[in-house]
Order: sequence, then structure tokens, then C-alpha cells
Amino acid sequence: MSLQIELEHYRKVLIVRLHGELDHHTADIVRYKMEEALLRDSVSHVILSLKDLGFMDSSGLGVILGRYKQVKAKGGKMVVCDVNPAVRRLFELSGLFKIIAIHDNERSAITSLEVVS
Repeated sequence: MSLQIELEHYRKVLIVRLHGELDHHTADIVRYKMEEALLRDSVSHVILSLKDLGFMDSSGLGVILGRYKQVKAKGGKMVVCDVNPAVRRLFELSGLFKIIAIHDNERSAITSLEVVS
């Protein structure tokens, strides 16, 4: 299975929706697209919506951690939402939930970043 990446800007938030599998085959694409959007656009925060992410390996964790550091260096926050049980388990085992907040859905994630209209 491949990976589709959907990027949406909402105020100063980049919403990244991942569909498919985030693994060593697709990690570089995600890294590139997110870095490009973070550098090019006036983005302070990132929401990773993982509702349709069926699989993720350690390469995916590396991409997320790298973008987290990039966002944090800009003074922003990164949150994740709509995480399925398999991906949630990987986040828990890796300890990422200790630094990246998780929310049930995009609306809750946006509200947590205080950018609601």
C-alpha cells in the first residue's frame, strides 16, 4: 500500500492528513512535504491527523520527531489526532505521547492550539 499526504492550512496551523502506510519507503516524502510547508508558509503549529494511517514503523516515528523539533524551534506546537490502536501503541512504546499531545479529532486538536474562530 502507498501513502497519500493531504496538507491544509488553517490560520497558522498546518493540518497533515496521512492515508496509507508511513514506513521507510514513504518517510522521505512526508519529511520533504512537511519541511517545505513549514519553511514556505507562515505556520506555527502542526496537527497530524492519522485516522487513515493503517501502518507506521520506526521511520515514521523519526519523521514525526524531526518535524516536532522543527516546529518547537519555531515556538510552535505539534499535536496528533484520530490515532488508530496499532499506531497509538507504537506512539506509547516509543514515548512520543510524553512530548506530543493526542486528541480525539481535528476539532479538538485545533481548539487545543487556541486558533478557533
